[in-house]
Amino acid sequence: MSKLNWYEKLNQYFPVEEMKSKKHMEVLLDEKGDIYHKDEGPLHVMMYVETEEFVFIDYLLVSKEARGEGLGQKLLDSLKSKNKPIILEVEPLDYEESDTTKRFRFYERAGFRQAKSIGYSRISLATNEVNTLEILYWSPDDASEEVIYEKMKHTYKNIHTYKDEEIYGKAYQDVTEVLTYDDKDELKNA
Repeated sequence: MSKLNWYEKLNQYFPVEEMKSKKHMEVLLDEKGDIYHKDEGPLHVMMYVETEEFVFIDYLLVSKEARGEGLGQKLLDSLKSKNKPIILEVEPLDYEESDTTKRFRFYERAGFRQAKSIGYSRISLATNEVNTLEILYWSPDDASEEVIYEKMKHTYKNIHTYKDEEIYGKAYQDVTEVLTYDDKDELKNA
């Protein structure tokens, strides 16, 4: 992996509308360091939240040179060993876009499921456009999508929008506008 710092590596890989600012992540690492973590090695960067009840993967990047060698799986296994639900956001599956297909397959092989009852769309402060993401999760005790939804709301309120006005000069939308839950979808998938 190039000699870029951890933020530059993430910034090159993730779309602008999904990226927190460097200041936002540094504030989280500094002020929420008890729950917001950076796991960095020569071939990966993983930013994640760990609470007593769950883990949220904010960013997971394995360098192109190391893909297919099991590093991503090892990183996920280290989080799974904590024995709590793991939640993450991914771009919607787009069969025209091979990266989204590979990403979905990687997480599926790792035992993650799509939370079909949870909707997630927010306006990016970087682009001012609506950004829709899918919620994927893994759970050691088969947590319901409703439980995952509650943990996702917690993450949005405490991590994604932490000090947003101070950092970005404007606020993200309220959690009630961004996350939706429709249990009819969960019942269809049961």
